[in-house]
Amino acid sequence: VVYDPALTLSLPADVSAASGMNAIAHAVEAMYAAGASPIALAAADDALRSLSRALPAVVARPDSIDARTLALRGAHAAGVALELAAMGLHHKLCHVLGGTFGLPHAPTHAALLPRVVAFNTPAAPAAMERIASAISADDAAIGLATLNRTLGLTMSLGALGLRAEDVDRAAEIVTSAPYANPRSASREDVRDLLRNAL
Repeated sequence: VVYDPALTLSLPADVSAASGMNAIAHAVEAMYAAGASPIALAAADDALRSLSRALPAVVARPDSIDARTLALRGAHAAGVALELAAMGLHHKLCHVLGGTFGLPHAPTHAALLPRVVAFNTPAAPAAMERIASAISADDAAIGLATLNRTLGLTMSLGALGLRAEDVDRAAEIVTSAPYANPRSASREDVRDLLRNAL
C-alpha cells in the first residue's frame, strides 16, 4: 500500500469525506472490540484524532496537501486498528447492506456509524468516552453525527437506496451470523435500528 497525499488531490471532497468516515468506523469498532491490544487502541485513537481534524479541512479545501496528509495518516492508523481488532455489528450491517442490497460502501458506513455507536453505548461506556475524547465531543454518537453533518454526508439509508420492504430481510441476514459486539442485537433491535435510519 502506498500512501501519497498528492494522489488524492483530485478525489472529490464528498468521496474523500465518506471514505474517511469508513476509516473512522474501523477505529471506532476497534475501541470496543473484545481483547483489543494496547497497540490496536493506540492506533484507533490516533486514527480518530487525525481523521476528525483532517476531514473537515479536506472538505473545506480539497487542494490542501496538509489536510490530505493528515487524512492519510489517520487512514493508515485505522488500517492498523482494523488489522489488530475484530469488527462488530456496525461492519456486519454495512457488509449486508452493501453486499445484498447494493448500498454504496463508504456512505453507508457514515450513515450508520452514529446510530450503531448510540446502540452500543450502554454496553461500552469506557470505549465511548475514549471515542468522544478523540473526536473532541462530549458524546461519541452525537459527535459522529455532527461530524457527518459538517462533512455534508447523508445519514439516511433510504437516500442511499435501502427500501422499507428490505428491512426485515436485512435484519434476518445480520442476526443469522452476527459478528462479536459489546451489546447483543436481536432481530428486532436491528430492524428498529434500520427503520430509524431510513
